Amino acid sequence: MSTIRCDIVSAEQQIFSGEATLVVATGELGELGIAPKHAPLITRLKPGKVVVTTAAGEQLDFAISGGILEVQPQVVTVLADTAIRATDIDEAAVRKAKEEAERVLANRGEAMELAEAQQRLAEVTAQLQALERLRRNLKH
Repeated sequence: MSTIRCDIVSAEQQIFSGEATLVVATGELGELGIAPKHAPLITRLKPGKVVVTTAAGEQLDFAISGGILEVQPQVVTVLADTAIRATDIDEAAVRKAKEEAERVLANRGEAMELAEAQQRLAEVTAQLQALERLRRNLKH
């Protein structure tokens, strides 16, 4: 089976490095599926999920706050502002952050505060989606 190396890196640390048969992420123009021998590519990523299918067939879910996806002949790299494995998400903290962001948006605060709240809401929504996907996979 053909594989491609996948590296997921945040500003703080390397989150994942390993062989993959498929990497799925959400680019600016839609969802991207990167398989071995994919054409070289660089694109921005929206806040959302990244799903890596390993050579062993395991699906690993990550939540990112946005970033860059680079595809080279032998490696796909996700350079994320922030990234977290779905298994490491603190659901209570994420739900609290979501409520706070929604409160700021509902009260129509300062323009800068609104932009930050919108970004934070996108991040925590991506984390909650990754957590839900992880739960669905564990039930199967």
